[in-house]
Amino acid sequence: MNVIEGSLDGTGRRVTLVVARFNERITESLLEAALDCLRRHGVADDDLEVVRVPGAWELGGAAGRVADRGGTDAIIGLGCVIRGATPHFEYVAGEAARGLATVGHDAGIPVIFGVLTTDTLEQAFERAGTKAGNKGWEAAMSALEMMAVYREIG
Repeated sequence: MNVIEGSLDGTGRRVTLVVARFNERITESLLEAALDCLRRHGVADDDLEVVRVPGAWELGGAAGRVADRGGTDAIIGLGCVIRGATPHFEYVAGEAARGLATVGHDAGIPVIFGVLTTDTLEQAFERAGTKAGNKGWEAAMSALEMMAVYREIG
């Protein structure tokens, strides 16, 4: 039996983080944790790129442009969508997921979904480092592992 697993060594890997500015207090915390994780696992500062977009809706479009341009081994989409009193949440969260998934399917490189979808601001803060760990760190760990898996698969 052949088992393919990814390591967490980011040495020599290039990563682009596409980050929504909307809910910036949350997304900046996600970004800081993701960058910390990538650096601690060997990704050099010169191999990190941050692309800022207005909100979660725009993550897929920007990620697609990055993938088309090439020059990166993984893309991490970071954002935060908090439920409100209107159906806006479903549209934005759904499009963020669909957009990043489409890029991931078509790009041939890992595209990681690091978008918080929460009911409250408190839940978002919890997932951005106060109680439930930091989902930015977790997204970076997924990117590291998936880059290695893709490399092993060929």
